[in-house]
Amino acid sequence: MLVLIGIGSMGTGMEETYQVTSALKHLPFGKHIALLTDARFSGVSTGACIGHIGPEGLAGGPIGKVLDGDIIRILIDRNRMEGSVDLIGEGVRKYSPEEGTAILAKRLPRKDLAPNPALPEDTRLWAALQLAGGGTWAGCVYDADRIIERLQAGGPNHRRE
Repeated sequence: MLVLIGIGSMGTGMEETYQVTSALKHLPFGKHIALLTDARFSGVSTGACIGHIGPEGLAGGPIGKVLDGDIIRILIDRNRMEGSVDLIGEGVRKYSPEEGTAILAKRLPRKDLAPNPALPEDTRLWAALQLAGGGTWAGCVYDADRIIERLQAGGPNHRRE
């Protein structure tokens, strides 16, 4: 399993990860590697790719708490169109998906996560508006009323003269 964290809208502006999925496709063992990320995929990515995971790592989502050595299970039922991605262990210790969810909820975000310092101002603003609108999924189609409500919750906004 390959987990790419911190490259969602708040980290790098929601990078496209085709370069990684393309490389995996051409490696002899690549079809045995699943890719999880808070970034996005193009329409030509193939293989076990799960992206747009939200909330993204930098927004405090569970993906930002995944550590080296964690055991992650992916279950996909193609007939029922249901699936899950669960933390089920770390090192030699195994546990239920429910226990894994509780463990992730208690973990602090990774200390090595940080936005790209070269992230353009307009991208930072877009990421903040997306988060205020509900995050990756709810924020893709922004909710202007929710964003305005959250901005106004910060108190009066006086213009400088």
